[in-house]
Amino acid sequence: MILVTGGAGFIGGNFILDWLAGCNEPVIDLDALTYAGNLETLADIADDPRHVLVQGDVCDRDLIAGLLEKYRPRAIVHFAAESHVDRSIHGPGEFIRTNIEGTFVMLEAARAYWNALGGVEKAAFRFHHISTDEVYGSLTADEAPFTEENPHRPNSPYAASKAASDHLARAWFHTYELPVVVTNCSNNYGPYQFPEKLIPLTIVNALAGQPLPVYGDGKNVRDWLYVGDHCRAIRAVLEGGRPGEIYNVGGHCEKTNVDIVRTVCALLDDMWPSEGGSYARLISFVTDRPGHDRRYAIDASKIERELGWKPEETFETGIRKTVQWYLAHPKWVANVQSGAYREWIDRQYGGAETAQ
Repeated sequence: MILVTGGAGFIGGNFILDWLAGCNEPVIDLDALTYAGNLETLADIADDPRHVLVQGDVCDRDLIAGLLEKYRPRAIVHFAAESHVDRSIHGPGEFIRTNIEGTFVMLEAARAYWNALGGVEKAAFRFHHISTDEVYGSLTADEAPFTEENPHRPNSPYAASKAASDHLARAWFHTYELPVVVTNCSNNYGPYQFPEKLIPLTIVNALAGQPLPVYGDGKNVRDWLYVGDHCRAIRAVLEGGRPGEIYNVGGHCEKTNVDIVRTVCALLDDMWPSEGGSYARLISFVTDRPGHDRRYAIDASKIERELGWKPEETFETGIRKTVQWYLAHPKWVANVQSGAYREWIDRQYGGAETAQ
């Protein structure tokens, strides 16, 4: 079996659903079930004996050690992290604790567990650390996409905390020979994403007739990756990734934020027309956030070359599937929009400056 941390979150939840749909290997799912951990994401496997959910904190040393001793997984896939840049600006402490201390605790527990293994089990064990392209900093318009050789130059508290966790993972490989692999992925989108992120926020607000907030001039560029393709990449790295290596995972899809919002509006105009006219009328440009990176882009040639992975979804197919999913799951959306969520959105995006 495998141990997954953060398995009730967006990418972790999609990964577990994908994993159990493709094989019978059980999953131990450790999640703190904070605001972004949603059990409704895992409703279809709630009674599946292959999925063992444990509510707990990755900083809990005794809990982690006990899970490893009890279940003896062949791999750990470490998703658990605070991941929203805006939240990290307002409250960096939780990001330092979860992303840095939590990764340290996981690595140390894994090291003790791995050292006690023998023979084939020890050779086969992997610790897969899931990270982000944001650790590399920002690119100018004419710079080449990030490769695995780019230095870490984080510009937000979130990115800095993830960069630190990447460095810990690297150090535990080089110092202790723990068989760690790291993946740095670009912006994920798809089903079950918490509606604080750009695409689901746009869908949810548009359907409610609310402003669609876009930071600054909207021309910040991101590389977009459908979450199902990311799940396949993680599988490929678990199966064939070399210990100590980093693999960048991207969608070959650079788009500005405002273009993303306009694309979602056009799809909603087609699938769920509004009596008030095009949803694009709701686009509102708001004050840019501090330290907003201008451009991310991923060179995924290493994972393509070494492991044979390539994204299967184009942005056109992936974004259509995503919008269709949110339209088909209003109950899921409604249930994650708690009072705390609404207060956060009001505080973060309340100052719409202009509409274009």
